[in-house]
Amino acid sequence: MLRYISRILAVFAVLGVAAPVLAETPAWRVGMTPAFLNDQHVVLEDWRAYLEKKLGHRIEFVQRDSYRETMDLLRLGKLEFAWICDYPYVHLKDQVRLLAVPVNQGKPLYRSYLIVSARDPHTQSLAQLRGKVFAYADPYSNTGYLVPRYQLHQMGENPEFFFSRTFFTWSHRKAIEAVASGVAQGAAVDSFVWDTLAKVRPELTARTRIISRSPEYGFPPFIAHHSVSEGDFRAMQDELIRMGQNAEGAALLQRLNLDGFTPGDPGIYRGVTEMMKVLGE
Repeated sequence: MLRYISRILAVFAVLGVAAPVLAETPAWRVGMTPAFLNDQHVVLEDWRAYLEKKLGHRIEFVQRDSYRETMDLLRLGKLEFAWICDYPYVHLKDQVRLLAVPVNQGKPLYRSYLIVSARDPHTQSLAQLRGKVFAYADPYSNTGYLVPRYQLHQMGENPEFFFSRTFFTWSHRKAIEAVASGVAQGAAVDSFVWDTLAKVRPELTARTRIISRSPEYGFPPFIAHHSVSEGDFRAMQDELIRMGQNAEGAALLQRLNLDGFTPGDPGIYRGVTEMMKVLGE
């Protein structure tokens, strides 16, 4: 049987035709956290089909509603790859390898945006949100939880008592919606998510206003579980990096609001590590 399959694959190679994905091949499971806009199901399906065609391997995207759920799947070895936030990446650094870093607006970096309602013309700083209702994105979000708490700590404030009430929305989009609807008076959100929504849902972001932008941090990375073989690691990494070199891949990147992928440097996540140390995490 193996000899027969090898001959079939050889014929496809000679003809210059992409080999079909073998149905019996175990899928590579790719975790997707809410850092990915969870309503872009069509884009995700097209991306899955693209990767299967290029890799000759089944791909299964696994979406969860919180960063912690994806982190737990990685800890249990139930994901081969994942696109996660930089905060979970630092938490899991002994169990995963940096695979690739998305490039957005020419850099593998992003920021935390502090936002308020567009109907609020007066608030210009985090200090002015004292005693207000504040929305956090996720307990393991850098831009939506770690950064605002670190900023309050740097101001000499206790994040536990600064706001009158806080709550988790479990996604950056929902944090933006909370501020836009008036459920929260402020939130800290992922710049990539806000900027992408400004393109695809401008009527939503127009109901919010950015009052400050944080320093730049390493963009939420693609990672591989440490059990992934070197060959599989390189295959996935190479295809992500090559996406911008063909028309179909470039079109997908545009729909994802990304410029491309780079191998990345773990050093770009030092800022997150330092904030965690300051907060005793």
